[in-house]
Parts: sequence; C-alpha cells; structure tokens
Amino acid sequence: MAWLLWLIGAGALAVGEMLTLDLVLLMLAGGAVGGMTVALLGGALWLQLATFIIVSGVLLVAVRPIAKKQLTDRTPLQLDGVDTLIGRTAQVTAQVDRSGGRIRLGADEWSARSQHSAESFAVGETVRILEVDGATAVVGDALE
Repeated sequence: MAWLLWLIGAGALAVGEMLTLDLVLLMLAGGAVGGMTVALLGGALWLQLATFIIVSGVLLVAVRPIAKKQLTDRTPLQLDGVDTLIGRTAQVTAQVDRSGGRIRLGADEWSARSQHSAESFAVGETVRILEVDGATAVVGDALE
C-alpha cells in the first residue's frame, strides 16, 4: 500500500502547485510518482525514498529552468487587442492630420490622426501606427 501513499502525496503536491505556480511542487510531485513506481515494483522503502530524491533533484535542476523560461518568455510579453497594431504600417485613404483622417490596414479602415500638429499625410502615403487612442490610430512617418 506504499504506492497509494506516494500517489496521494503526488496529488497533494500537484494541487499545491496550482496555488503557488512556481513549478517546485510539480517537480516534487514527479519525484513522488517515481517513488510510487518503485513501490509498485516491490522496491524497499529506502529505494523508494532514494528514487524520490533523485527524480525530484533531476527535475528541479534540469526541467524546471526550461519550463519556467518557456512560461516567462511567452506569457507576459504577448500582445493582444489593439496593441498588436502598434508598429504596423498602413496606407492613407483620406488625408491625415492632427484633426483626423482615414487609413487602411489590411482589409480594415481606421480613423486616424497624426502624432504632431505639424504632420500631415496625403492619400496613398504609408504611415506607421504609433499608438491607438480609443478607435483612432495615432500615426507618424513610416520611417520612425
């Protein structure tokens, strides 16, 4: 019945991981699964504990840094919504100045205004979206 204790321990560690999200308890849960496997194969308690320690250590040293890097590299920097438009170029369809205008971005047409009062863009010019203010794209020179 030692395997059942290892299974319960692995489950408890996995649930604890859901609360901390640091990937440490998840690696320990993997070690507990290793201990459970040895218990199912009829290994002695000292072998079960040694397997738990070794598997947990390997997971903490080898797997956790890679998994954590994957999570932190992708999650916080992902752009969504209108933030994905910033930096893209568009074509002017109605003259754009500080008071307004229109641009075409792919198949969509947006209201737009220039970033500076002295800037004006004629129909057909290429502009770069610098920010989105409500439903209006704030644009500047495409070379900016």
